[in-house]
Amino acid sequence: MPGQQITKNWKLILAYDGSDFHGWQVQPEKPTIQGTLADAIEWVTGERVLPQGSGRTDAGVHARGQIASFLLAAPIPPPNLLRALNRALPEAIRILSAEYAPDDFHARHSVQAKTYTYQIFRGEVCPPWRARYAYALNWPLDVEKMQHAATCVIGERDFTSFAASDSDLATRRNIEQAEEAEPTRMGNIRTIFASGWTEEGDLLTYRVRGNGFLHHMVRNLVGTFLDVGRGHITPEKVQVILEAHSRSAAGATAPARGLFLESVEY
Repeated sequence: MPGQQITKNWKLILAYDGSDFHGWQVQPEKPTIQGTLADAIEWVTGERVLPQGSGRTDAGVHARGQIASFLLAAPIPPPNLLRALNRALPEAIRILSAEYAPDDFHARHSVQAKTYTYQIFRGEVCPPWRARYAYALNWPLDVEKMQHAATCVIGERDFTSFAASDSDLATRRNIEQAEEAEPTRMGNIRTIFASGWTEEGDLLTYRVRGNGFLHHMVRNLVGTFLDVGRGHITPEKVQVILEAHSRSAAGATAPARGLFLESVEY
């Protein structure tokens, strides 16, 4: 029909340094990735949208391959939108790719798998350029035992013991606004396809790929594996922790600064 606006579904791949943001999800009076991206889109196109992310990274968590989707009526070519958004955004957020997506594509609901990494700096002195992106920890660690423990979480399992406590979840729900709640059809059951540690120089990295992750799940896994590495628990205790279905059974939550959302698969 003449004069009718045609909206297009967009898919962005973005990277960000989450150090100075209160996570992905928009919050009143606080800088967030979602809110900052929405402001940039409005500045470029004049349209106010709420971009949907593949997941809600927490305050201080980084991303190398976060995905966002949204609808726009503005007839702007993808290369132009990419350049314009990167001019409008702070340097801590970069759009790596902008493209049209199928009408049924949704950054969160269409996800098949995600990969996260967690970085630990093991040297005596953590240099400033590493400090925002790694957990500085030079305790003696038995990495072989940590590797064994990491394999214990592979497969379809109930990860209640590695999810945020109820009080954390309640706080999180209180700040939810225009975005839909995370689908709950799977409960706390998730499938982990790969889980393991690698060492390169002073950097110890945990990499995990799964079909989804609970709030704080990766950081709670890392905290528990560190308990194994320090000799506080055996690798076999991880199975006992899983079967306990209790957050208090697992280790402490590792700091946010070491965590990266690496990639999302559709």
